[in-house]
Amino acid sequence: MAKKRLQPVDLARFIVDVSSEKQASDIVLLDVKKSCDFADYFVIMSADSARQTSALIREIDGELKKKDVRRYRLEGDSKSGWVVADYGDVLVHIFGPEERDFYDLEHVWDGAVEVVRIQ
Repeated sequence: MAKKRLQPVDLARFIVDVSSEKQASDIVLLDVKKSCDFADYFVIMSADSARQTSALIREIDGELKKKDVRRYRLEGDSKSGWVVADYGDVLVHIFGPEERDFYDLEHVWDGAVEVVRIQ
């Protein structure tokens, strides 16, 4: 029997849990359905270093693979300070501290609803 596909909100919450366990900081789950036509949820988090950014992507990918969820695309790299991983209806943004403050995605998306914040 095939595994049941995760709903976007469940996928986003699972990513939040995995990221929290891997010590990401200031994790925010935004519902962007009303203001974005290419995703339902953004998971935004900070990493203290390029090494931690790489570890977060590996861990998220590994845990999602167990649930038959594959990443479609990855933009940026751990050294750039901003990595975006595309899981279809859920986009994961991992920022270095300075880049997070500069781009301020939480406030860019008008109409986004904060669902979860873990600091």
